[in-house]
Amino acid sequence: MIKAVIFDLDGTVCDTLSTIAHYGNTALEYNGFDAIPQDNYKYFAGDGKIELIHRMLRYYNADNEENFKRVEKKYDFEYEKDSIFESRPFDGIVELLLNLKKIGIKTAVFSNKPDNVTVMLVNKIMGGFFDVCHGKRDNIPKKPDPEGVFCIADELKVNIEDCIFVGDTNIDINTAKNCKIRSIGVLWGFRDKKELTDAGADYIVSSPSEIYDYIVKNKNRE
Repeated sequence: MIKAVIFDLDGTVCDTLSTIAHYGNTALEYNGFDAIPQDNYKYFAGDGKIELIHRMLRYYNADNEENFKRVEKKYDFEYEKDSIFESRPFDGIVELLLNLKKIGIKTAVFSNKPDNVTVMLVNKIMGGFFDVCHGKRDNIPKKPDPEGVFCIADELKVNIEDCIFVGDTNIDINTAKNCKIRSIGVLWGFRDKKELTDAGADYIVSSPSEIYDYIVKNKNRE
C-alpha cells in the first residue's frame, strides 16, 4: 500500500536554483572569485552544502581548507538571513499536497540541505503542507543513505514499505533503492530524464498531477 510520500526539496518541491546560485556566487565574490553560471549549480547541488562548496571551489581549482572555511562562512551567513530568497513552490505542488491529504496520504520532506535552512524554507513558503520536514542532521547520514528515510517513516508512523520517495536526481532514486521502496523521478528539477532512467527510477513524471494519478492508481497495491 501507499501511505506516505517523501519528497526531496530542491528541484522537486521548490524551485531554488537561483537561490542556491545567488548565495553561492555571493560567497565566492566576497572571497575574491568570479560568479559561476547558474546552470552549473544544477550539478553542484544535491549532495548537501559541504559538497556544493567543494564543487564551487573545484571549478576554480581552489578547493583547499582555507578557501572552504571562508566561503562556507559567508554562504551560511547570507543563506540564513533570508532562506526563501527567490524560492517558490513549483507549479502544481501545492495542489498535489492538498489532494494527497484529501485521500489520507501523509507527506514529508527529506533534503540534504542543512536542517535549519530546510525547516526555515519549508515553514515559510510551504507551512502546514507537510507532516514531517527533515534536512541534513549531524547524527544522520545524508542521502542516499536510507537512515533518514527510516527515521521519517517512524515519525509518520508508517511502515517503510508503504512509502514512496520523489526526487529529481540520481541521489533521490538511489535513496529509494537503498530503502527498498518505490521511486518517482521528476523532470522539472535540476537533472534530466537520462539520469533518472539510468538510476532506475520506477516512474518518471513531467508534472505534479502525474504523481497524484500514480498514487491513486497504486494506493492499494500490495
